[in-house]
Parts: sequence; structure tokens; C-alpha cells
Amino acid sequence: MPVPGTARAPCRWNPRRPPPSAPPPTCPWRCPRRESGELLGAYGLADAAAAQLVRREDGAPAVTDGPYLETKEYIASFYLLDCESLERAQQIAADMPFADVEPVELWPVLHESAADM
Repeated sequence: MPVPGTARAPCRWNPRRPPPSAPPPTCPWRCPRRESGELLGAYGLADAAAAQLVRREDGAPAVTDGPYLETKEYIASFYLLDCESLERAQQIAADMPFADVEPVELWPVLHESAADM
């Protein structure tokens, strides 16, 4: 069975959560892109209060609460796309349900680690 959030997984709610009263507003946007293979994953991040800062001290992890943001904004979720061109990525971003009222940031991925890492 495909892992939820991968390109082969069907578009559906997380089975560990109670079913929603209405479909998510982005599902009509996500499902066609997942089926085309352009949407590799959609990820929601925990609240910034749950984040941690990890450093190495004397060869061991040193973990503190964090991050210490000096801003009112942070990334709450992101979509990972694989598009044929920049223009296609721009079109997908413009098709987001809220793109007419809020901007959508489009960030290129610089590189991917090897699969055997």
C-alpha cells in the first residue's frame, strides 16, 4: 500500500484524524496534481513552539527549545512539486485556491540527496 503523502498515494485525509465535515479546500487542487505525478508531497509543520534547535557539542546532540523567531511569520506547510518547467510551477502556484487573496511562494529545490543516504 502506498504511503500517504507520496506521489502514488490516493488523495485522502489522514486516517489517524477524525473525518472532516467537509473536504479540504485544497483537495480539488491537490488530487489532479498528485495523479499527474507533479505533486510529490504535501506537508504540514507543527507549531513553531514545538520546534527544537539542535547543535553538536563535544560530539553529542545539544537540544534546546526553539526556534527563536524574530518574525511573525514562519512556514506552516509546504508542497513539493516536480514540474517540467518554471512556467508550469508558476501556473500550479497560481491555481492554488487562495492565490487570488494571498501570495504563494515558489522556491526551487537546489539538490536532492542520494536515495541510499
